[in-house]
Amino acid sequence: MRFGLFLGLALVLFVLWVGSFVIFHVAGALIHLLLLFAVIALVIHLFGGAKARSNRP
Repeated sequence: MRFGLFLGLALVLFVLWVGSFVIFHVAGALIHLLLLFAVIALVIHLFGGAKARSNRP
């Protein structure tokens, strides 16, 4: 399976969010910002990736 840039970014941000939440108990606002960026990147990948694939001959 080939991962795109946005999907990779979403996975990295999600892992950072989970790791910091479970291990370090970092400030809640920063952790939730990481989660928000991960979700946005995933949504862009899913919708943008579908458009890019549909334009191929």
